[in-house]
Amino acid sequence: MESPSGIHDKKFLLIRESKDNGNEILGTKWRKLKTDKMTQEFVTGLAGQAIELTLLLSMPMLGTGLAVGLIVSIFQAVTQIQEMTLTFVPKIIAVLLALLFSFPWMMNKIIDFTRNLMEQIPVFIR
Repeated sequence: MESPSGIHDKKFLLIRESKDNGNEILGTKWRKLKTDKMTQEFVTGLAGQAIELTLLLSMPMLGTGLAVGLIVSIFQAVTQIQEMTLTFVPKIIAVLLALLFSFPWMMNKIIDFTRNLMEQIPVFIR
């Protein structure tokens, strides 16, 4: 988890983004965020990265729920069955399955983000 040479500077927060395929890391990209002081720009950038991560982590469940909801709605329109539980039960099951399958990836992303923040605490307090 070493930073690339020439980038590790006390004035920059290093954000590590890795693309992985199972257990094999395919590539790592580093982004620099200026951290000279706790400025409005720095806090806004950090909050933006946290929101970006939150949206990225919610996509598997939201996408699955949207797809299953659309399929169930089409099924209801074709068969003219208007049962209320028919809309909720498949979506709940699909979202739980999406959470089950994407949970390791989600935890890896959260741990990387948190670890990076913890490692950069000495830079923040200078």
